[in-house]
Amino acid sequence: MTDIFANLWLGMSVAITPTNIALCLVGALAGTLVGVLPGIGPLATIAMLLPITFGLSPVGALIMLAGVFYGAMYGGSTTAILVNIPGEAASVVTTLDGFQMALQGRAGPALAISAIGSFFAGCVATVLIAVLAAPLTKVALLFGAAEYFSLMVLGLVLAIALANGPIAKAVLMILTGIVLSMVSDDVQTGQGRMTFDQYELSDGFGFIIVAMGVFGVAEILGNLMKTSERELVTQRVTGLMPTKKDLADAFPAVLRGTLLGSFLGILPGGGAILSSFASYTLEKKISKTPERFGKGAIEGVAGPESANNAASQTSFIPLLTLGIPANAVMALMIGAMTLHGISPGPQVAVKQPELFWGLIASMWVGNAMLLVINLPLVGLWVRLLRVPYRLLYPMILVFCCIGVYSLNTSSFEIMLALAFGLFGYWLNKHDYEVAPLLLGFILGPLMEENLRKAVAIGRGEYLEILSRPLTAMLLASAIIVLLMALLPSVRKKRETIFVE
Repeated sequence: MTDIFANLWLGMSVAITPTNIALCLVGALAGTLVGVLPGIGPLATIAMLLPITFGLSPVGALIMLAGVFYGAMYGGSTTAILVNIPGEAASVVTTLDGFQMALQGRAGPALAISAIGSFFAGCVATVLIAVLAAPLTKVALLFGAAEYFSLMVLGLVLAIALANGPIAKAVLMILTGIVLSMVSDDVQTGQGRMTFDQYELSDGFGFIIVAMGVFGVAEILGNLMKTSERELVTQRVTGLMPTKKDLADAFPAVLRGTLLGSFLGILPGGGAILSSFASYTLEKKISKTPERFGKGAIEGVAGPESANNAASQTSFIPLLTLGIPANAVMALMIGAMTLHGISPGPQVAVKQPELFWGLIASMWVGNAMLLVINLPLVGLWVRLLRVPYRLLYPMILVFCCIGVYSLNTSSFEIMLALAFGLFGYWLNKHDYEVAPLLLGFILGPLMEENLRKAVAIGRGEYLEILSRPLTAMLLASAIIVLLMALLPSVRKKRETIFVE
């Protein structure tokens, strides 16, 4: 326990420097903004911001990008409550009761409970990260190449099992990501792999190019095609302070949502979306008056909003301790670490404790900022929601192109990003989930590297990998999870959970 306090003290000394506080504020504000504006989201925003982090310190860059992620969870609820359109996918269920409360003139309490629940969940999740980080890092240091390979396989299988939609599409997206990651000159033999004799592809597809294309450009194209009108709450938002009854009704839901989200956030592929839906389902099932849900039940706002914020922060646990992304945003964070010369994994806590604990401590600072800045700025967010999309998105597309060009001053890379954008748009239009593709793209090279190391240690014998007990256990778990996901009853429930 003494070590935890010492580490957190070190982290706070890093997080509360003027520069890092400013970066945390920028990230939190940017995250809230993209959460409020439907259709942009933290994935596209982080992809767009990656090029400008080159001029920042590694810890400052990660603090800002992390602020974008959990700030978007806050902002998404504002749109869901006031406009009946989720700014973030994790806020979909918040529209069910949040907008009904707004129509009843109770938008203020809905927004306040959402902010308070999010703050509480974020703080609890940060404590869990601090408590679990050190022991998990020590365990991870015992892992060899074979264990890391099998752990990544298990992570991808869990991502497939928890993905939305048919399993076949999730598997195809994972495999597509892995194949895309293999496009380059082989590091050992120097032979080109799927480069088609194009020297520009000798180093492979840049992470930023792929991420900005399939998320940033694809999201913009998709939203430009939409013609739906936004139903905005016109009356002035007043009475932000919830009543005693509101607090009494919401507090148990906040606790349950926090615990549920904290657990599900650690699972690969689970994250904020699954957590919010699971929390809403739980609250409705245990309620003595389930008929109130969908008609303005405050528990239907408190539980999911607490769950998605807790999950967004506990998803940092496998990233920081194992170097394994739990979701697509964490894959982007791994990309950011790699761009700054940081090798993700347990060695970060040992070799760069200032970065490791500074990032954790900054989450407390960021959550406090979000609680203070969100409610007073409700009027500003409402005005921003009136900006026509046809003006907003072309400007964002221009910034995307500038960001890609600034990397290597290459027009070829801009064309690649636009091509990936069209590919991502096609995938979204045909109901292929893009997040597993990015997970496969990030983990593909790491899996290949660790598999080669493991085979070299085993003197060329692939079966030697299975002789290691932990490796065999992890691979067996991956097979069991995949088989369970293929069961008809489980598959049907998994595919319909997002519709309930």
